[in-house]
Amino acid sequence: MHVLVVHNRYASAQPSGENKVVDQEVGLLRAAGHRVEVFERRSDDIAARSLPGKAAVPLLVPWNPRVRAELTARLRAERPDVVHVHNVFPLLSPAVLAACADAGVPAVATLHNYTQVCPPGTLQRNGRPCSECVGSAPLPAVRHGCYRGSRLATVPLAVSLSANRRRWWSGVERFLCISAAQRDVLVRAGMPPGRLAVKHNFVPDPGGCRAGPGEHLLYLGRLAEAKGIRLLMTAWDRIAAAGGVGVPLVIAGTGPLEGEVRAWAAGRDDVRYVGLYDPEQCRQAIARSVAVVAPSTWLEAFGLVVVEAMAAGVPAVAAGHGAFVELVEDGVSGLLHRPGDAASLASCIRRIAAGPARNRELGRAARHRYEQDFSPAVGLERLVEEYRTAIAGRSAPDRAGDGPARRGDGDSRCR
Repeated sequence: MHVLVVHNRYASAQPSGENKVVDQEVGLLRAAGHRVEVFERRSDDIAARSLPGKAAVPLLVPWNPRVRAELTARLRAERPDVVHVHNVFPLLSPAVLAACADAGVPAVATLHNYTQVCPPGTLQRNGRPCSECVGSAPLPAVRHGCYRGSRLATVPLAVSLSANRRRWWSGVERFLCISAAQRDVLVRAGMPPGRLAVKHNFVPDPGGCRAGPGEHLLYLGRLAEAKGIRLLMTAWDRIAAAGGVGVPLVIAGTGPLEGEVRAWAAGRDDVRYVGLYDPEQCRQAIARSVAVVAPSTWLEAFGLVVVEAMAAGVPAVAAGHGAFVELVEDGVSGLLHRPGDAASLASCIRRIAAGPARNRELGRAARHRYEQDFSPAVGLERLVEEYRTAIAGRSAPDRAGDGPARRGDGDSRCR
């Protein structure tokens, strides 16, 4: 199969799960013998633009005519079987869909967040769930300055959502939702259910599982309000005041709250802030964890770090909403806390750290779930299946994403 992947890469200064997923899927397809090429823009390149060039970037968010012309020419010259669209913000724009239509190539789009119904894509405002723009014009997002706290910065996103809503819904043959929870939200928002399939992200097999009980609790991700880092700090202070859990909390990542996290961790024996880890350091940190903590306050569309922990036979403590509810079976492969509740989070952390034997059982169950639903073999099968559906021009009403997950036969290295 000949696939052209379209993606606007996020800035490299902060880790991007989306960039990681795109790179892993490209590698997976190529390893399976498919021909895969990439059409991309990089947000890092904005810094090198002239002052007028930087000022023009917001104008390109709703529509970039140069991208349409360039991609159309490439599609007509190379004739791929299918185009797989990921992120188009800020430099590509939905003009990529017009290029696919111009060249007569079917498009598949992975929905990594909620930008189809919410300008910033988070369904959150001021740390609380928000659905004011879902199913309606995105004027509330502009009024509240939902993107980066700025009304001006939110305008291009709101304009793009309003102007291109029908183009997305008619120009994409298959939308790949990364969780059933995300699909449910989008169906309720009015997106065409027959085109919305569930295809979970896959995670490469780390090649080994946790040995021993673990050395620390691990938070691995962006240091932002929506990711629940402040909630975790509050919960950990409760735990420390009651005598701790016998292992430290390791926080790895960067983001807007880095200064606050660094100051909070300074001088403590029970907390280590380690900054930004590279991929190998991330794998090692996960494999040495008692559990991975994912306390997001927003409705995560997936939760990559939880599945990475599963692959290593490590359970998770995660917020009991969004995709986490379908990733973590509470009490079987991890624990779910009440969203936004520091006392509940603290209680779950104590429980998962208190019993090594029970923790090992949770880890084995987490690994088993990974093998069934999130391994490369399962990911490849589902991805190629959706490509074939798009190429054939089919949109079976409500079939994709409503049935049971497809199962793989992987071997369990953690039993």
